[in-house]
Amino acid sequence: MSGKVFIFSAPSGAGKSTVVNHLLEIHPEFEFSVSATSRAPRGQEQDGVEYYFIDADRFRELIAEDAFIEYEEVYEDRFYGTLKSEVDRIWAKGHVIIFDVDVKGGVSLKRYFGDTARSVLIVPPSLEVLEKRLRGRGTDSEEAICERLAKAAWELEFASGKFDVELVNDKLEDTFAQAEAIVDAFLCG
Repeated sequence: MSGKVFIFSAPSGAGKSTVVNHLLEIHPEFEFSVSATSRAPRGQEQDGVEYYFIDADRFRELIAEDAFIEYEEVYEDRFYGTLKSEVDRIWAKGHVIIFDVDVKGGVSLKRYFGDTARSVLIVPPSLEVLEKRLRGRGTDSEEAICERLAKAAWELEFASGKFDVELVNDKLEDTFAQAEAIVDAFLCG
């Protein structure tokens, strides 16, 4: 099983972290690739667990040092990326890597890993449902919600045809079952 990679991408609020956490619970051979970001932690997020929290200046230094497989400046001074050292750490253990990344990051990672990766785009049933989910989080300002919704519309159009599988997250139990089937098929293939 070592050498395989799963890439889960979605617009913010579509449920990718929920699906990834579910898969991590049932697959002990999987290891979450912790992304780096220059944004501040939300809620109970901890450095090195959900993300490596790095300020924007240090993030730029790491870019200059070629420390990332991929990175993106999602909003001004708000970077996200995949550190090469993180991938090396997980592969050294012989674990299967699972990514939880934005849509552009998912496309970049699929390009990088090729056929060793299965890329899954999780989409909300509609942008209206996505807006309800974002508001329900209670973690973002009105301005941030509007930014995320505009970005989600663009991401869904951009992503069309660029992922191996598209998974609509309408009913969570069904989404979990479909994600498990996608994973099992790729692990056995």
